[in-house]
This record gives sequence, C-alpha cells and structure tokens, in this order.
Amino acid sequence: MMQPDQDHPEIRDAIARLCADFPGSYWREHDRERTYPSEFVQALTRAGFLSVLIPEAYGGSGLGLSAAVAVLEEIHGQGCNGAACHAQMYTMGTLLRHGSERQKQAYLPGIAAGSLRLQAFGVTEPGSGTDTTRIRTSAVREGERYIVNGQKVFISRAEHSDLMVLLVRTTPRDKVQRPGDGMSVLLVDLREAQGHGLTIRPLRTMINHATTEIFIENLPVPVENLIGQEGSGFTYILDGMNAERILIAAECLGDARWFIDKATLYAREREVFGRPIGKNQGIQFPIARAYVQLQAARLMVRQAALLFEAGKPCGAEANMAKMLAADASWAAADMCLQTHGGYGFAEEYDIERKFRETRLYQIAPISTNLILSHVATQVLGLPKSF
Repeated sequence: MMQPDQDHPEIRDAIARLCADFPGSYWREHDRERTYPSEFVQALTRAGFLSVLIPEAYGGSGLGLSAAVAVLEEIHGQGCNGAACHAQMYTMGTLLRHGSERQKQAYLPGIAAGSLRLQAFGVTEPGSGTDTTRIRTSAVREGERYIVNGQKVFISRAEHSDLMVLLVRTTPRDKVQRPGDGMSVLLVDLREAQGHGLTIRPLRTMINHATTEIFIENLPVPVENLIGQEGSGFTYILDGMNAERILIAAECLGDARWFIDKATLYAREREVFGRPIGKNQGIQFPIARAYVQLQAARLMVRQAALLFEAGKPCGAEANMAKMLAADASWAAADMCLQTHGGYGFAEEYDIERKFRETRLYQIAPISTNLILSHVATQVLGLPKSF
C-alpha cells in the first residue's frame, strides 16, 4: 500500500481548482456537438500535468506513476474527462523506454512543453481486434524508408495529435517462429503523413472520444523513425500496457467517486413521501455497496502503481486493478442513475453522460474477459483456450 505522501494531495488540490473552471455545462456542450475540449487540454498542458511522467532531463516533472494516478483520478472525480488527453501522459512511454537518445532529444522536450502532441496509438485493426498478433498493416523497407499499407480503427485523438505510435508488421506472421515476432513500432508524423498516404476519418460513437479510423496507402516513413529494434515492437507495446491499465483504472476510481458523491447528495436532499429518500435502506445499501467496491479497487490500483514505480513485475496487478476499478465505476454509475430515477436521464444532471463514458472501460483498453483469461492462465496456471 502506498505511503501517505504518495497520494499527492497537492496535485489533487491543484487539479480540483483547475477543473472548477470546466463545469458540467462545458462538457455537455462538447458532448452535444461532438467537439474536442481544447481549452481543458490546454489548461492541463500549461499547468504541467500532462508531462508528469517525462524525466526532468527532457523538460518534464520526472514524477512516478502515482502522480499520474492522482491527476487522472481527480480529473474524473471532479466530473471532467481525461480521455481527451490521457494518452499524452503515457503513450510517450514507448519512446522513453525504447527510443534512441536522438529520438528522445528530438521529441520529448516538445511533448513535455505541449508544443508536440503524441496522443495517438495505432494498434487496433478491423480484422484483428484484441488479437494483436494478427494485425495486417505492413511496413516494407525500401532503402532508408518504410512503405506502410494497412488500416487502423478505434484510434482516438488522431485528429488532435502531431505524432502517432504505429504498430506494423515488418515480417509476415507466417514467416516468424512466434506470433508476436516480426512486429515493429514506427513514430509517424501525422502533420506530414496526412494527404500523402494517410487518411483520417472520424468515427461517431456513443461517447465523445474523438474516435477515428485510419487508412494507410503507400505511406513513406523514414527508417530513423523506427523505435527500438525491428521485429521487437510487440514486446514494446506490451511493456507500455501496464501503465495504461493502471492509469485507466485511476480514471475509473474518479468516476466511481463522482457517482457516489452525486448519489449521496441527492439522497440526502430529495424528499418523497415527506422524508429524504436516503432514509430508505433500499437507497442506502446500494450507495454503501458502491463505496465499499470503490475502496477495495483503490487499494488494488495503489498496489499496482507502487509495484510499477519500484520496477517490479506488475502485469497481473495492473490487469486486476483495471478490472476492479472498471467494475466499481460501472456499479456506481448504475446505482447513481437508479437513485436519481427519471432525473438521471436528464442532460443537466451529467449522469447520463458520465454513465456512457464509464461504460467504455468494461471493454477498453482491454476487455474484462481478457483480464480473466490472463489471471486464469498466467497466474493460476490453467490451460489457454486460444
């Protein structure tokens, strides 16, 4: 369990003050119009919160993962949404851990300052889904460049990013010994790529996540933009997933807290049959149960973050933290909507928006079933079903 100073109360207080300038009406307008919350992202950037994980040598704060957990949990706990920019915090981890010094010097200071946005992560494809080893986007080397062809889907924020981390196959799957071999990571400059072999198309979904699909046809990418070794990209991507899952779990904690606070306040004030509905155990017990689930999930998230910061193996803990936190936020969302009754469906209460947003985390960035499969096979030693 984290020590008290690792909870970063000063960061949480600062985030709460910043979020006060972005009330529910701000998010409702962007949700209604399906527009990007640029002002919110710029405010976080100016305050330095999106660069907390970048080392000081490259212009960041050089803090541990628990600081990033505090940032994202508090954003969601205040009723805001970090999905517009959370990838700016952790996508650079692939570059930081596996890029060359030249690449880090070229990109990380700009990412830390916010003058460069690296918040697009091109992995998922229509035909592969969660079976990443079956991606078909290919990169064929021709001299000092790769020629890339393929398609990606459910890529968030590509229209609001300067750079994209792109997973490609540099060796066909049927020509490698292990399915995860033969994949590589390229850093694509979207400013140069669009209109020169890369097309981004918005994909309208039930939540306002600036989701897109990407079509790539004969896109040239300089060989110098290869991150790490050719053929080792799958391990690089897996390496960054623990941080992603812990941070998404933090967002779920914030959502759960927001729903519980909202329901508790309403239950105290709303009167039916001449008394507050919060007097009824039919209302009390679901709120209390949601609170218990939240506290249990918070301990798992903190444990996972502590292991990550210590450089210890944390794959199982990161997966379990994400699952428990996502379950806690979804249970709290359902409870909050039920507590408010018909008013929960009204836009002005923000519940229906947050209800839609938090539902995503049963599926992304990894589905609950895949987490259970990981625990069953990797922790309990049961045979794999696929």
